[in-house]
Amino acid sequence: MLKSRLRKKILKIRKKINKENIQIDFNQIVKILKKEKINKKIIGGYYPVNYEVDDLGLLKKLEKNKFYISLPVIKKNFQMNFYKWSFSDPLKINKYGIPEPEPVLKNIVYPDIFLIPLVAFDKDLNRLGYGGGYYDRLITKLSKKKKIMKIGLALSVQRIDEVPINKYDQKLDYIVTNKYIIK
Repeated sequence: MLKSRLRKKILKIRKKINKENIQIDFNQIVKILKKEKINKKIIGGYYPVNYEVDDLGLLKKLEKNKFYISLPVIKKNFQMNFYKWSFSDPLKINKYGIPEPEPVLKNIVYPDIFLIPLVAFDKDLNRLGYGGGYYDRLITKLSKKKKIMKIGLALSVQRIDEVPINKYDQKLDYIVTNKYIIK
């Protein structure tokens, strides 16, 4: 099935299922960070839109535990950067309707851990995103500079048999759902 048709189908399912904002047990993510002995403290989260899994509770918890929180800012040419952000900082709405931090050059960060929203995933840790390749490009770029951990957040109903992939698609290290974890 074409990626675009697959996207539409899964987004429709996610919208129907996640009207009540189903929560993921974020202790699972804390366990992953401990198990992997993550002592780097920069987390790249996201502001949930379009019925994505809500990571804001986890980000708040991580911020209280002295992690630096960052959110993406969309740039031209399908690029994005992550900017340091705190819950006391204002957000502005971008052209896609997504809240993001004010892009101040000194606040650019390179996260060690990414929490990544996704449309669909498979057992092999492949993710289907929205189609812009923003995360794939950034992960490719940052992976050349340092080791990063990529954790996809999804509902179990977003799992499909096989995500159609190409050479640019980046696999995740973990996928955490409301029912299980894939590593």
